[in-house]
Amino acid sequence: MNYITIIGYMAAFGTTVSFLPQAVKTIQTKDTSGISLLMYSFFTLGTALWLTYGILSHDLPVAIANFITMLFASVILVYKIRYK
Repeated sequence: MNYITIIGYMAAFGTTVSFLPQAVKTIQTKDTSGISLLMYSFFTLGTALWLTYGILSHDLPVAIANFITMLFASVILVYKIRYK
């Protein structure tokens, strides 16, 4: 594993982990009042596209990070729509 891949994994870990506390809190409380539906729709679409890019380019750090983030973002987006 070269240093570029290591940097990719570190970046993926940092951005994914930084997203998790807010995602977990939102999932636990189901409170989405402070979340913009339009923003979260675009965010979820963006993570899906990054996931697709990571898979197609065989970039494992990008694919893994965006898969995890997309799962949580999708749940929050569903909560935003359901508990409006």
